[in-house]
Amino acid sequence: MRTVYLDNGSATKIDPEVLEAMLPYLKDEYGNAQSMHSLGQKAKDALENSRAAVAGLINAPTSQIIFTSCGSESNNLAIKGVAYAYRDRGKHIIVSSIEHFSVLQAAKRLNQEGYEITYLPVDKYGVVSPDELEKNIRKDTILVSIQHANPEIGTIQDIKKLSEIVHKAGAFLHTDAVASAGIIPIDVNELGVDLLSFAGSTIYGPKGAGALFFKKGLRLVPLFDGGIQESGRRAGTENIPAIVGFGKACEIAKEELRTNAEKMAGLQKRLINELSQRIQYIYLNGHPENRLPNNVNFSVEFVEGEGMLLFLDQKGIYVTSGSACTSRALKMSHVLQAIKIDPAVAQGSVLMVLSKYNTDEDIDYILNEFPPIVTQLRNMSPLYAYFLKTGKRMEAGPGTDYEHHHDDENS
Repeated sequence: MRTVYLDNGSATKIDPEVLEAMLPYLKDEYGNAQSMHSLGQKAKDALENSRAAVAGLINAPTSQIIFTSCGSESNNLAIKGVAYAYRDRGKHIIVSSIEHFSVLQAAKRLNQEGYEITYLPVDKYGVVSPDELEKNIRKDTILVSIQHANPEIGTIQDIKKLSEIVHKAGAFLHTDAVASAGIIPIDVNELGVDLLSFAGSTIYGPKGAGALFFKKGLRLVPLFDGGIQESGRRAGTENIPAIVGFGKACEIAKEELRTNAEKMAGLQKRLINELSQRIQYIYLNGHPENRLPNNVNFSVEFVEGEGMLLFLDQKGIYVTSGSACTSRALKMSHVLQAIKIDPAVAQGSVLMVLSKYNTDEDIDYILNEFPPIVTQLRNMSPLYAYFLKTGKRMEAGPGTDYEHHHDDENS
């Protein structure tokens, strides 16, 4: 049976060159980078060479990169580190309503400690309005966190425009770029951000290595107390094999950026266009054009996301979903909720994130296997039976925006 992996937003296949670069530091070069002997200094050299490679991916100075264990830690360090360091200036923080949970939960924790959090709404495509940001920013706002691109619906934000508003108000801007760094071009100077989070696991590098860019002069209170690692900003023995792999992954991503983006965009276009033609009542989530080239997120009406995932898995097609069953929570995806998708439709969401390893043959396989699965599931659906019988959909819940999903129905 053919296997097609389309869960690359969660983790990517490690690039063979990355693995090769890591192996010496798992076997022979096992020294601690803080040790003064020769083996330790080899590890230290590898650490700093990798820091330069990671910085190069986003055109940042090498000295302004802090290594972490993952994107979630980078987000926590950015938000809590700035909040604690600048609490004398103010205790107001702004985040968008579609941030990753590592941002939302960090903000929630700060709220419990007396900080005030404003959650910016987004439009039906997941776009943050500059006017909305300008309306909510205040003199006591110390930090704004808005992701560069949403990992679930793929929408890319105009971070440069938003940064101008933030800096005019005298606040700092953090952006979570875990979904976008190494996938689309990023230059921290052009974006105008003060902090930027990214990680190796989404760009064919190892899990266990992330990074936080921070602007020169910006103060951060560390999350961990301990030693002098990362210039005192992140204590703990450095994970040299993972960091070396992260550095190599960044080098490769920078070299292959244009080629990979063009390839994935072509596959993305096929998936979006051809699935829309082959399946009725299927709706693309996120911005139709201003989106990551590897992201495809559909809501398939009259089916459950869990059912699609299980049936696709049986065919060797690995995807994920924003539905309640997949998140193991008793509520729909907060992202789909924020863009006001009807809950009944949102439960049928399926997220496909492409990689540089996917092929046209993979897309052919999905196009052949996915539509019959939808048909099979709809034949078991009481919602679909009701629709076929009455020609009407069951009413949406309050506070939803169902209309925009039916502007371009395929029938």
